[in-house]
Amino acid sequence: MMRRWLSIALIAVLGAMLCGCAPQTAQESSSSQTETSSEAAQSETSSEQSSSEEVSTDESTADGSDTSAPPLMSLSEYPTVDGSTATMPLMAAVLGKVCGIDAEQAESLVYASKTSQSWLALSNGDADLLLVYEAPESTKEQLAAGPELEVTAIGRDALVFIVNEQNPVKSLTQDQLRDIYTGTVTNWAEIGGTDQSIVAFQPDETSGSQTLFENLLVGDRDLSLTDPPTELRPGMMGALVDGLASYNNEGNAIGYSVYYYISEMYAKPGLKLIGVDGVQPEYDTIADSSYPLCNEFYVAIRADEPEDSPTRQLYNWICSEAGKQTLIEAGYVPAE
Repeated sequence: MMRRWLSIALIAVLGAMLCGCAPQTAQESSSSQTETSSEAAQSETSSEQSSSEEVSTDESTADGSDTSAPPLMSLSEYPTVDGSTATMPLMAAVLGKVCGIDAEQAESLVYASKTSQSWLALSNGDADLLLVYEAPESTKEQLAAGPELEVTAIGRDALVFIVNEQNPVKSLTQDQLRDIYTGTVTNWAEIGGTDQSIVAFQPDETSGSQTLFENLLVGDRDLSLTDPPTELRPGMMGALVDGLASYNNEGNAIGYSVYYYISEMYAKPGLKLIGVDGVQPEYDTIADSSYPLCNEFYVAIRADEPEDSPTRQLYNWICSEAGKQTLIEAGYVPAE
């Protein structure tokens, strides 16, 4: 009988032990699974946050700009900027960078009253800052009676000569160009071309390109330039280029402009640039001055602008490394 009770007691003890172990094992397993799931969720969340940060960083630098940097000034603070026709793309690029607006909006807001008029506008207070080519001598005389101006060279351009692509002439000397525009040479056959009369277009006498011609090719020489008929002296550079391209559909016309305008702003099929003294006008030959007819263009303000004025701030920014980089990105040759 005793053995029977011992056997029963032993079975009961073993049953109790087994019942006590089973719940503990399940609880530990559940706890382990919960901890593993929590760790996995935390790892996934951390990975997503890291990925999000990388995407955010990529988006802020995708266009090469620091989107966290505030604009230098607002549109309402931006000065009145004027200048030459060929500097209008630079005006738009500067406006976009300084005020943090897109290129399309910036291009719609810029205006240029042309070289001579813009210098006078700065002098009389109608403009605050210029991006501009050199003033004609007649305009400089008027500026001498006005307020002192502060002027810094920021870029370099060149006087270039344009002919019909049918014209076999590839380059002319400076003397030959002077002879054409003084009427000494009147036929292309005299300077290596075909037997055709030379039709010489000239821009308006107040344009920046006309000033370059007089400064670089005429200078102190006692020369009298021919006075072309009205149809060969259009008021706008675009009209001059159009006239060259369409004149009688022949290859006998010649005209001149500045390199940036004809290469970047108003390139026209059927025309070509010719070399001067055997050097072709190109970005690199203008940059190293191997092309002989180069000249600088400028940023200008009135000298009495206060140091804390938006105009002075913009002037300083244009003269800074950031301004120089903006000029290069817009396709211009920087001044040395």
